Amino acid sequence: MEFKISKNLILELEQHIVNKNDRELEALLNDMHHADIAEILDELDFDEATYIFKVLDSDKTAEILLELEDDLRENILSRLSPKEIAEELDELDTNDAADIIAELSQDLKAEVISELNDVEHAKDIVDLLRYDENSAGGLMGKELVKVNENWNVLTCVKEMRIQAENVSRVHSIYVVDDDNRLKGRLSLKDLLTTSTKTQISDIYIRKYNFVNVDTEDVEVARIMQRYDLEAIPVVDEMGRLVGRITIDDIIDVIRDEADQDYQLAAGISKDVEADDSILEHTKARLPWLVLALLGGFISVKVLGLFEGAMLEHGELFFFTPLIAAMAGNVGVQSSAIIVQGLANNTLTGSLLSRLMKEVSLSLLNGFILAIILFIGSYLLLDVEIVIGVIVTSALVSVIIIASLIGTFVPLLLDKFGVDPALATGPFITTSNDICGILIYFSIARIILGF
Repeated sequence: MEFKISKNLILELEQHIVNKNDRELEALLNDMHHADIAEILDELDFDEATYIFKVLDSDKTAEILLELEDDLRENILSRLSPKEIAEELDELDTNDAADIIAELSQDLKAEVISELNDVEHAKDIVDLLRYDENSAGGLMGKELVKVNENWNVLTCVKEMRIQAENVSRVHSIYVVDDDNRLKGRLSLKDLLTTSTKTQISDIYIRKYNFVNVDTEDVEVARIMQRYDLEAIPVVDEMGRLVGRITIDDIIDVIRDEADQDYQLAAGISKDVEADDSILEHTKARLPWLVLALLGGFISVKVLGLFEGAMLEHGELFFFTPLIAAMAGNVGVQSSAIIVQGLANNTLTGSLLSRLMKEVSLSLLNGFILAIILFIGSYLLLDVEIVIGVIVTSALVSVIIIASLIGTFVPLLLDKFGVDPALATGPFITTSNDICGILIYFSIARIILGF
């Protein structure tokens, strides 16, 4: 059942904080999941949240830190001493600890690292800090289980027991050579059903997936999604096993990428949160709003070119919003399919075949919509047949052109290394609106001869 924060719970916590009832606070929160506690702390003010944070044990608060909103986590960390922060990080996996340390100032980083009790843990964290946060190296953790291909099964089991003490969940057993180069993976079933004297080199699986430390996080996510992996090993330039990436880290990448694409599609050029300042939101939204405004000016200019036609045939004007809206909608639909295919790496075939498919689809949709529009405009709006022919002809033409633009633009952006999600935003709708209006009145000019 999903956790819900009640007003009574918040009031009870606040009362315990006021009265300094630390035991009652611990009893109330200790059985809760760390994600639920983080949600509660986000509802309290900084002082109350910090007080509760200091009351709970480090093994609990370490996990809570990862779930807090950025502002609250920054504020809490600012009120903790380097030693207190180090106590939290000692409880975390290396990749999570490295993410938190990366948020600290340079001077504070050094102090916190020096306070870490486990020297090996500290070394691993320092090693992870040198990688780009958007790379496999920045995502990976050092905690894993590995065995040497030259060991026998008995030795392997003994070593695994020692290593597994520092690993919260064993997804895979990796096999390396004497130089720590990744050779394959070991099936737990094979390990349990094989003689203890059998050499690991005789039973390990040589076919495996892996990524390099420099592989982009988005590419890592694609590989793990494609092959349905819970974890994937990471190797350096020499093929040496240096870490692993687990599915929980990839879920964050997928979510962040989806959020970014959604914002781009909505015409928001920067990553912003709902609670960010008005200035940050303005910076993110204004550029595309300016583009839309410029597009609107161009649309007005295009309409101005056909002012005489609208004065003579006023009914043409009333269909202008319909044509522009259909152009924008069709363009967004086409571009959304292509962007999704690019994101999932599922697009197949040549560009020409893709465009021909869109033309065929547009013709089918266009003729169906044109028939509906023609009948509706004749029966309900009582327009002349010649006007109906103009509008329906324009509708079919606009749908075809808009779908081609919606298909071609994201492919072109992707080819030049620009996020194709831009093509589903105001850029595509504005350009299709202008094209739709131009095509509509051009067809009207040809048929009516003005």
